[in-house]
Amino acid sequence: MKFADIHVRDPFILVEDGKYYLYGTRGKGAWGTIYGVDVFVSDDLENWSEAHEVFAVPEDDNWTAHMWAPEVHKYNGNYYMFVTFNRPMNGTYILKSESPMGPFDFHSEGSITPVEWSSLDGTFYVEDGKPYMVFCHEWTQIKDGEICGVELSEDLSKPVGEPFFILRASEQPHVKGMGSDSFVTDGPFMFKNSDGKLLMIWSSFGALGYLEAIAYSEGGVKGPWKLSDKLLFEQDGGHGMIFKALDGSLKFICHQPNNSPNERPVLVDIEEKDGFLYRI
Repeated sequence: MKFADIHVRDPFILVEDGKYYLYGTRGKGAWGTIYGVDVFVSDDLENWSEAHEVFAVPEDDNWTAHMWAPEVHKYNGNYYMFVTFNRPMNGTYILKSESPMGPFDFHSEGSITPVEWSSLDGTFYVEDGKPYMVFCHEWTQIKDGEICGVELSEDLSKPVGEPFFILRASEQPHVKGMGSDSFVTDGPFMFKNSDGKLLMIWSSFGALGYLEAIAYSEGGVKGPWKLSDKLLFEQDGGHGMIFKALDGSLKFICHQPNNSPNERPVLVDIEEKDGFLYRI
């Protein structure tokens, strides 16, 4: 199938063994109950396989929940899916497989995010040999959405210690509120540039709709973090990530527009310049 025919939100690409593996929130039913996660496979970013289910809700599970924003990362020879479930509070869980094609099974000891928090969109980052998950503390619970991080156990089965604060949505000047005091954080993704500077892209809402903002830290995942006044994407698209294509070029992928059922994955060429990321 063609890239434009894939219907997912929150796209994520794993590059492995000369292939591209695309995961995402199923577009059909994205705002209702979803019963699984699919992968699409390509050699060239243009021609893709049909959907292959890599995780399915167990048949004996009385599932009435939503799942979204799956990311798959390779770590210590296995593949780990970070995916948000609503059971009953939003939280990110970790699943595990020996293959990017699945099947993935539950791995973490419940939600990695605090059970009393409404949290979502966990992403993975390793710094100095220590694994971390960076995630969003939802605006629906605290109004001014935050991005936080937490250290993980070596086997990625549980959090180690308490979450630490990274940033809040209202601090980004391009972000517009959902009301007088409500600001969204979505979809963080970590990227270390060629100069060793740690960047984080994340999404919210601005004048043109959904957007992709940039923050940076010269002190590692725990910061201090600073917000760039430059946006990576602002035309009603976001919840993206960055990957290096097989030819060595940098790509940014997000979904656009941010309304259902019209959202589709969009690929954008980007480059590093002066320590930051820019669209080409």
